[in-house]
Order: sequence, then structure tokens, then C-alpha cells
Amino acid sequence: MKIIVIGATGIIGGAVADALEARHEVVRVARRGQVRVDMDDAASIDALFAEVGQVDAVVCCAVSGGLVPLTVQSDADFWSGLEGKLIGQVNLVRRAILHVRDGGSITLTSGRFAKPVPGSSLGYLVNAGLEAFVHAAAIEMPRGLRLNTVSPGWVRETLLALGMEPADGTPVADVARTYVEAIEGVAQGRALTVSAS
Repeated sequence: MKIIVIGATGIIGGAVADALEARHEVVRVARRGQVRVDMDDAASIDALFAEVGQVDAVVCCAVSGGLVPLTVQSDADFWSGLEGKLIGQVNLVRRAILHVRDGGSITLTSGRFAKPVPGSSLGYLVNAGLEAFVHAAAIEMPRGLRLNTVSPGWVRETLLALGMEPADGTPVADVARTYVEAIEGVAQGRALTVSAS
């Protein structure tokens, strides 16, 4: 299969691309790199598909959002994670439908927190919105296309990179395996959570 991995320079995206390359042709995509996309810009997503052409699967690991206090005064600051993570991934699906071959797969990234923490309300909104979108949009997918999202939770390597305690994180290899299962498997309309091996 020919598979686009968006966010391939990140911890999760790099691990997903590495895991897929043993059996598939992987097009590594990032904001900076040989093949580029900006998930905040719909025209950039169009340009990506114009450059890469038809594929068998698309996986997006490029999205993230920081903690934003509910009381932040600026609307722009509060809603900053909405554009790329929620709207950008919805735009990706709408465009990928035209470029993924029959029976192919589109896999997004949502997320989860162990429990609510200050500043996590927008993250909860975006992740729940993505999972609801995937559940509902799956029935509209044409030509046998499958749509899923992976909810990775905290990743051990990310916690280490942030200087945080890694014990509560899942190894990135386990996270990558869940993405591979979404791409190569039969799941449809699901929010897949990661289980450690």
C-alpha cells in the first residue's frame, strides 16, 4: 500500500512511519521536510494531494493542542487548538475521500487525559468532537473507505522529552502498533485506544 503519514517528524508519526515502512510505501509528510502540509491551511492539504496523488491510506499524527485556561481573555488564544486539530483533520478527511483508493483507510488522532486538569477543557471538547465526527462520518464514507481515530493518551517518549515522569506513559511502539492496526485492519468508525504490550 501507498500510505501518507502526516506528522512523520514527530514522536508518534515517526514511529508510525517506521512501523509501516517494512511492508508499505510510506510518504512522510510534515510542516517542514521534503513533502509538506500545514493542517491549519486547507489549501496546503489540497496541495499535498496534488503532489502525492492517489494513495491507499492516510494517517494524521500531526496534531496537538496545549493546555489553555478557560479564563484566558483572548478568544484567539483560547481557540488556537481548534483549527488544526479538529477543523484541519475534518478538512483532511473531506479531501482524502477524493484521493484514497477504494477500500482504503483514513486514520485521525484524537486524545485523552487521565482526568480533567486545569486548562484541559478545550482539549476535551476537540477530542470528543473528533471522536463523534468519526463515528458519524464513517457511515458516509464512499467506496468502502474506512475512517477511524486513535486516542493515544500520554506517550512515554513525549513525557521524557518534556522532562516529566514517564511511568504513566505508553511506549511509542505500542502507540504505533494501534495506528498500524487501524490502517491494516477492518475497524470502521471507531476511536481506538492504545493498550501497552
